[in-house]
Amino acid sequence: MPASQPRSRARDRNNVLNRAEFLSLNQPLKGNQESRSSSRKQSGQAGAAGAQNSNPKERRQSQQLPEEDCMQLNPSFKGIAFNSLLAIDICMSKRLGVCANRASSWGGARSMINLLGITGHGIPWIAGTLICLVKSSTLAGQEVLMNLLLALLLDIMIVAGLQKLAKRKGPYDINPGLLDYLTMDTYAFPAGHASRAAMLSKFFLNHLVLAIPLRILLVLWALCVGFSRVMIGRHHITDVLSGFVFGYLQFRLVELIWMSSNTCQMLISIW
Repeated sequence: MPASQPRSRARDRNNVLNRAEFLSLNQPLKGNQESRSSSRKQSGQAGAAGAQNSNPKERRQSQQLPEEDCMQLNPSFKGIAFNSLLAIDICMSKRLGVCANRASSWGGARSMINLLGITGHGIPWIAGTLICLVKSSTLAGQEVLMNLLLALLLDIMIVAGLQKLAKRKGPYDINPGLLDYLTMDTYAFPAGHASRAAMLSKFFLNHLVLAIPLRILLVLWALCVGFSRVMIGRHHITDVLSGFVFGYLQFRLVELIWMSSNTCQMLISIW
């Protein structure tokens, strides 16, 4: 036994891990752990005190932020459907803009499509109505022409106001022409040519006696004028469809405020 004790002591001395510089590898230092835990507690207490000292408005904002983020990350079904329809409208309008420029697939027919669009412009129709009104000698003809002039002026003002509110641009970057600037038809929604064509065709169908072939041609003309605006890249499909709807509503408005023959004669005498 006495011989074994000196041997064990010699082994402990020769063991490298028993040296002072390697003690940290065998046993964790309690002082460092206690200092770390105390620093964490102090930081936690400081954060809690800061949260308590913060304003109630900031607390409410911090509580509302997650809800707003969730609303943005999870849009409603109506928003998703609207954005999807809008994307389809833009894609289809770009595909149908076959005469948007000279390099397009139907670029050679651009002049003819522009000429078709001019037939639905407001300035030629107003000028033609004034010329017919001057040459008209019947009271019934003057009554119809005066109300037609009223309908054309209302169409220009209503479409210009709606376009200023919407400020939607067309599918292609095409500068408006001189006639478009005169009638303030500079934006895409709603399509002024489409609304005017729909209003005029409905007006003539109601107040003129036309044969059936002429009635069909009148409706086809209105549809072609509206579709030509998509082909040259000035309007989207929804712009043209909404233009047809507004044109019909304008016709109904003119029917409600229809001027009688006496009122027309009084206005003509003043003019």
